[in-house]
Amino acid sequence: MKFDELKEKAKNLLSKIGRKTIIVTASVVVIGIAVLLNFILLGDNDEKTGLKPSVDLSDLSTENSADKNNSDNAANVEEDYFATMTLSRQRAREEAMEVLQGVVDSEDAVEDMKTGAMEDIRRIADEIKTEANIESLIMSKGFEQCVAVVNGDTASIVVKSDGLLPNEISQISEIVYEQAGVLPSNLNIIEKS
Repeated sequence: MKFDELKEKAKNLLSKIGRKTIIVTASVVVIGIAVLLNFILLGDNDEKTGLKPSVDLSDLSTENSADKNNSDNAANVEEDYFATMTLSRQRAREEAMEVLQGVVDSEDAVEDMKTGAMEDIRRIADEIKTEANIESLIMSKGFEQCVAVVNGDTASIVVKSDGLLPNEISQISEIVYEQAGVLPSNLNIIEKS
């Protein structure tokens, strides 16, 4: 009997919420996971793994690639890595915002879903602002390149460095804590040479 009661409650809940709302919620969750996986996969993108950035921004340059020497190409690859990271983060956020805006604009969505989507939009906007602040402050400490990704109570920071010194790690940790409230135990600092 308990199984039948549970089954009936599930049917009632499904009919109240609606299939479209469940599909939209699942889509938001999938996009959130995609954003996280995208950063993790690109965050480990260095010489050790042998992976290259998925977008080669050097093709967008107006300079003739035949005129560049090897040291210029090496510098461009480093810059392309950080540019690729930034573009990837931006694209993932734009996709998430589109889905969330779709929930807000949907006539079929329950008011709680719309409120939740608005809160997620606000949270993403706050994270974008926080990431920009973190990047600016870290670069003001002498780092040439930096990409920050904040996701709730965790953060990942990719910095251009040939080896971080303990005081540099402390500076980065302090900046991230002050700007995002992320504890050092929830901070992942990735060095990219």
